[in-house]
Amino acid sequence: MNINRRFALGLGSVAAASAVLGSTAGTAQAQTTEAEWDALIPTTADQARRKIAWKYSALVSRARGTWSSYIGVADPDGTVKPAVEDQADRVVEAYSVNKIAVAVAVLDKVDRGLVTLDQRVDVTQAIVIQDTDGIFGLDGAYPSSVTVGHALAALLTVSDNTAVRLCGLVVPALELNEILRSKGFVHTQVVPVANPNRFFLGTTTPRETFTLLRRLAAGELLSPASTEHLLKVLRSLTSFTDGVRLNLSSAERLNVATKAGWFNDGRNEAGIVFDAAGKPIITFALFASGQFAGDQAANADNYSATHPALRARAALGRTLYDSVLRITANTPRTYRAQPYRPSNGG
Repeated sequence: MNINRRFALGLGSVAAASAVLGSTAGTAQAQTTEAEWDALIPTTADQARRKIAWKYSALVSRARGTWSSYIGVADPDGTVKPAVEDQADRVVEAYSVNKIAVAVAVLDKVDRGLVTLDQRVDVTQAIVIQDTDGIFGLDGAYPSSVTVGHALAALLTVSDNTAVRLCGLVVPALELNEILRSKGFVHTQVVPVANPNRFFLGTTTPRETFTLLRRLAAGELLSPASTEHLLKVLRSLTSFTDGVRLNLSSAERLNVATKAGWFNDGRNEAGIVFDAAGKPIITFALFASGQFAGDQAANADNYSATHPALRARAALGRTLYDSVLRITANTPRTYRAQPYRPSNGG
């Protein structure tokens, strides 16, 4: 998918979408406005792929930066075909998106009986990262201890970096990488450091992250219980909402599993969009970095929903969600979302 190169040649989003969809679609593409594209609710997987490809190309053109992405849509028979393949094999810094891979490694050991979710790990003052992210740095009282399950919840929802170290206590870096390699993920690897239980979050490719999520939802990576657990955490309302889920309602957000990652100039997000029945229909892996539109100094320290890359992901998220409303697929597994039940304490 040569979207970015076509933009560099000044061909614009409509021409790029025409290239993606085939020459026979060119005339129709040129006559379709953005408002009409946004109003279209796809009734087939092919229509969904066309709309997503067009929307992605338009949004990336506005946001600028360097994007590497893979978005796939399931056909009625469950086969997932690409809507977007944009530098999908480029090795990129994953940042916190790789926390999904860390969780897969931890749960792999749970499935093999080597770790339990109720196993306790120590939270010492030395292990807490004071980076203003997460929750462990806010405790103010150490030492304490939490369960592995608690560490995973903090890892995947509020993206707590201390939780990375807590996971490293039960899955050291070299073992974690070997678990991922054994599952076929040779680029989705953490970076070991001198302490064997610590690591930087490392690299991936859009295709590998996409494949990890697709295989996870297909039940090919973990036991049914661990798969359900991981997807439940990633779909919770506590998980990331500033990107793909920003323009969705609470009920809609519960049908999107997502994990974002950011550091330096990188703004990444990956996840799965489920239909109302809980079938995984769209899988996405979006990695962006570099010089984005607007004030570069302001962008540099902005990790919120106002960043150009996050604005693009929010608009794309609405498109992804709307694209599953009238299509379905015979996927191997179904994961129904728990309805939101707010509480007032007591």
